Amino acid sequence: MLAFSGRCFSWLLLALAIVSCARARCPESRSGVPVVAGHSIDLAAMDRSVRPGADFFLFANGNWYKKTEIPADRQATGSFLRLQETVEARTKGLLEEAAKAPEGTDLRRIGDYYASYLDEAVIEKRGITPLLPALERIARLADKKQLATFLGGELRADVDAINSTDLSTHNLVGLWVEQDLNDPSQSTAYILQGGLGMPDRSRYLGESPAGAALLVQYERHLATILKLAQIEGAEPKAARIALLERKIAGVHASRLDSGDVEKANNPWKRGEFATRAPGLEWEAFFAAAGLDKQPAFIVWHPQAVTGLSKLVMTEPLETWKDLLTAHTIDHYADVLPKAFADEHFAFYSKAMRGVPVNAPRFRRALVSINDVLGEAVGKAYVGRYFPPTSKQAIDGMVKNLIASFGRRIDALSWMSPATKAKAKEKLSTLRVEIGYPQTFRDDSGLSIVRGDAFGNLERAEHHNYRLNLKKLGRSADRGEWAMVSQEVNAVNLPIRNALNFPAAILEPPFFDPNATVAANYGGIGSVIGHEISHSFDDQGAKFDAHGRFANWWTPEDLAHFEASGAALIEQYNRYRPLPDANIDGKLTLSENIADLAGLAAAHDAWRASLAGNPAPVQDGLTGEQQFFLAYAQCWQSKMRDEVLRERLATNGHAPGRYRVLTVRNLDDWYQAFEVDPRDALYLTPQQRVRVW
Repeated sequence: MLAFSGRCFSWLLLALAIVSCARARCPESRSGVPVVAGHSIDLAAMDRSVRPGADFFLFANGNWYKKTEIPADRQATGSFLRLQETVEARTKGLLEEAAKAPEGTDLRRIGDYYASYLDEAVIEKRGITPLLPALERIARLADKKQLATFLGGELRADVDAINSTDLSTHNLVGLWVEQDLNDPSQSTAYILQGGLGMPDRSRYLGESPAGAALLVQYERHLATILKLAQIEGAEPKAARIALLERKIAGVHASRLDSGDVEKANNPWKRGEFATRAPGLEWEAFFAAAGLDKQPAFIVWHPQAVTGLSKLVMTEPLETWKDLLTAHTIDHYADVLPKAFADEHFAFYSKAMRGVPVNAPRFRRALVSINDVLGEAVGKAYVGRYFPPTSKQAIDGMVKNLIASFGRRIDALSWMSPATKAKAKEKLSTLRVEIGYPQTFRDDSGLSIVRGDAFGNLERAEHHNYRLNLKKLGRSADRGEWAMVSQEVNAVNLPIRNALNFPAAILEPPFFDPNATVAANYGGIGSVIGHEISHSFDDQGAKFDAHGRFANWWTPEDLAHFEASGAALIEQYNRYRPLPDANIDGKLTLSENIADLAGLAAAHDAWRASLAGNPAPVQDGLTGEQQFFLAYAQCWQSKMRDEVLRERLATNGHAPGRYRVLTVRNLDDWYQAFEVDPRDALYLTPQQRVRVW
């Protein structure tokens, strides 16, 4: 995944470069290298006073970095945000049109959801009335069995649960319905840790003064939202909730452990929960959740599930009711009167992440509708903004990148023929989806009522949950998407051996049909290569060609691969984005492997696409320079210190500035920019990490 996370360049795009040259009557240099007009690289963003080998990020992006301010309503800014703003504006226009579509159509459904979310006057007029039934159900809970029934009835499914520590609403545990780790022919139910109001256990367990201050602010936030909902005894209840959440955080697995598939593959039969995780009335929970016919589960966080169940037994019922009340209010804050939305922003964005201004209402509406009706929105988006020519061009690049990766596997001197055969089998069965799913989801069973923002969100979440339950016991669908088409991102799904490249990322600066071939390979080519490489990173390499969790390595090959990973961990551990915080090389290993292997494969694929011809020069930059600069400019990024600190503790991706430094491990980068031992980024050939 690319998120800040997550491609022969066909003759079609090579022809585009040639046609561009012909239009401009491109001269040739004295060496016979063609020179093309136009701009593939943002020259104004560069700072040529910086030596490439001293800081390649600043060489490529220094002027942009110095001049750019983070918008007041954003956590960060950069290349992803610029494209995201374009996508947001387009989507906003589509949804405004959709509100006028004929009733009963998919377009009208998303148009009414969006219009209702924007109608703050109606939301304000209804007050907390829509919230009261849920609060009353919580207030009526009389014993722990009823608590289990309530928790089961409120269970929700998270399609990206493995990568998320922010399970929504009051879920004590989360549900993820996906292909079975051990039986690729079936979908199964995964159980994950949940129950926190803040995004990660690290927010509760840190000992820094800043962390302690945030906990105080969180308790005040809890008291404020309880008061807004007219709950008596808000302060003491907030104190009890905060204490319970600290206990929940204490039994949670770390972000690092959450990403380790070996620790996650824990099949439990339904009847085993009562003995393995005593405390919660599991049969009542599963019955209310519609899971009472599910014979077995895979428990992703076994110690957490056991610890959470014990807390249900040992902590007072009234405290659990207080926690559920607060989480319910927080979850629906943006579809309640403005005071609730303002308070939610004041804590989760301003206090926690340093964002001074709340996002405009339309953008918050887009986030919500993409969460619950994203495929319907995506269908409209690709129909308007993703031409078949772009899909064809990216298809060609994907084929070339896969071929490049295959050649790199063949060339590995350290890998045995047996392991190579398994790797090539996995590569040959990789399923790649470009732009949009082959079949869009059917949301016809969902009722969206104009003017009922609260009810629309509530019904849409229940609708999504029911659709997930229908997948249980059926053959896994490798074509199902984990992202929406209007998302500026891409993803590898190792459990399906499949990739998704949404339409929204297949645009400048990542892909531009008018750019040079070198720039497109450095941009979208490195993205494609990144996602392919995830099938072979430290976690993806544990899955076979069918998505089964299985070891296909010889012991010697695995030891060599792990040694390369250890060297990359050490390299990234040395980067220190903040004076008191470094990158966790182990936490970011999967993404760093994908960056390195993907960039190397993209470079090879670009060179192969030239068919022995010289790469055109543009703006005085050689093809090699264009390739590496395009890669670096795709990672233009600038984020608030609060966001950066959170990311370093919880995110599997290194900050963009340091992802650029992947180039240090590629020999061709040194030659392209004449980097030598005097430069700070210089690594000896023996120090350069080579994975795949």
